[in-house]
Amino acid sequence: MTIQDFDPYMTAVISNRIDSIIREMTNTLLRSARSGVINSARDFSCSICTGDNRLLASAEGLPIHIFGSHLQTQAMTDFAGDTLSEGDCFLHNDPYSGNTHAGDHTYLVPVFVEGEHLFTAVAKAHQADIGNALPTTYMAGAKDQYAEGALIFPAVRIQRDYTMIDDVVRMCQSRIRVPGQWYGDFLAGIGAARIAERRLKELCEKYGKATIKAFIDHWFYYSEQRMINVIKSLPKVTLKNSGRHDPFGELLPDGIPLNVEIRIDPENAMIDVDLMDNIDNIDCGFNESEACASASTIAGVFNSIDTSVPRNAGSFKRINLLLREGSVAGKPKFPHSCSVSTTNVADRLVNIVQSAFAQIGDGSGLAEGGMGLGAGCAVISGKDLRNGDGDYVNQLFIANSGGPGSPSADGWLTYGLPVAAGLMYRDSVEIDELKHPMQIDYIRVLTGTGGAGRYRGAPAMEVAYGPTEEPMEVLWPCDGTVFPPRGVRGGQEGAKCRHFKVSANGHAEELESVAAITLNKGEIVKGNQAGGGGYGSPLERDPKRVLHDVLERYETAERARDVYGVVLMQGTAGELAIDLAGTAALRAERAHA
Repeated sequence: MTIQDFDPYMTAVISNRIDSIIREMTNTLLRSARSGVINSARDFSCSICTGDNRLLASAEGLPIHIFGSHLQTQAMTDFAGDTLSEGDCFLHNDPYSGNTHAGDHTYLVPVFVEGEHLFTAVAKAHQADIGNALPTTYMAGAKDQYAEGALIFPAVRIQRDYTMIDDVVRMCQSRIRVPGQWYGDFLAGIGAARIAERRLKELCEKYGKATIKAFIDHWFYYSEQRMINVIKSLPKVTLKNSGRHDPFGELLPDGIPLNVEIRIDPENAMIDVDLMDNIDNIDCGFNESEACASASTIAGVFNSIDTSVPRNAGSFKRINLLLREGSVAGKPKFPHSCSVSTTNVADRLVNIVQSAFAQIGDGSGLAEGGMGLGAGCAVISGKDLRNGDGDYVNQLFIANSGGPGSPSADGWLTYGLPVAAGLMYRDSVEIDELKHPMQIDYIRVLTGTGGAGRYRGAPAMEVAYGPTEEPMEVLWPCDGTVFPPRGVRGGQEGAKCRHFKVSANGHAEELESVAAITLNKGEIVKGNQAGGGGYGSPLERDPKRVLHDVLERYETAERARDVYGVVLMQGTAGELAIDLAGTAALRAERAHA
């Protein structure tokens, strides 16, 4: 039987069954982890790779986590070699051998069927603390990996024959500030991977190993054919785009310039994504790991094409990614720090790739999504006297950045970040206040902060909070305070990020984009993430949508007139209504200005 002859109905059945296994992994990790960054914000992802290290399925994983899964399984098979056996589990967080950054602990379980290594279950979870020199997993100022301080595990075996190797556990517990919390997350990650192992064995038992192996070949073949058809529908074109990350002190007074060249070859059904023309590694934590440079650019491509194309090794074969060794957006040279590689520059890469596709024509690509890992996504830490004299460390995800406008829809309000694409959860205020000695004063949408367009970007969110008793450390590595998300095809940019430390007497001090502050009782930090960029001219937006935005307080009546050219008036019943004649005249005047 050839690949083409495999029953397509069986392909649909088994592919959905595998996705359901990943969702069971996801539910296991979400419900059993202890730290809020995992069980509240859902900053984790699960996937399944084949035994020969090809990404098979990811269901609903975060783009920045998933697209490099095969690099980690490759490291596992390379390091373990002939010793790889059933009952093994490996811990991996090394950005120089396939992981995203040190803050993401990944649990790898090889799945054996009738003695053959057929799959690897992958459960990756962002940790609240990893033993860095500061209580954060984002060490923006770290000159190199040594300055970060975290323990690095390059696919280290943590279980053999289903039995825990306690040496690694003791290493982590002696280094991490919240060892009990970490150990709960550790067990949850292993449990998620073991659930996949059990379910995959059951799947193979039901259908037979031969059928499952035939499915794998056909699934990759089908996915590649879908990608081929999409690329053949695109024009032969070279797209060039650039962007810039915010400045960072004296080290990067002008920011980090970023460039991409995308070459679409429909005849050969290939897309080249070229990141070679970028600056060298820099002496701070903003360097991209290979996994993050790959994931963010591939995510930008998939954001811009038919969303029904499966994301796996089959479709990936049609994207040729060119990375330069020793580049800030390439393959890093050891020991440069990649501590912040899952956000910041990665968000910018997603943005410049997806917005480059808008150059093809109206209806293609997206605007830039809001970025900014600021106060709404800060790592907080301190003493919690409610638990004796216990320490707490956690990353918040309270407020989100605004999503980008697209050719057919407004930006998503709870978008989060480009690298997460709306797949993470937003924290519950009540749960955060229950778990930590803090008070959240407000979370609100900022009117008029989304990039205007035919389809507008989503507005930004603002948050304010502080400690209830003991001092609280608050750290974040924000972007978007200087260079906001841009619109495309006449769309406008979204609002910039801004943050303030407010004293007990109400004095507000504006903070730098990268911040490490201490809040005492009575003090708060307040700030907003960025709004998303707009798609298309604001003068082409349906006036009914503009009126709706004003009524929902996404937009102001002043911006309706000044930016969108929509004149509003009081209706006969006192309600706000559209002055159709006035709007037509104003837009005609603006069009000829």
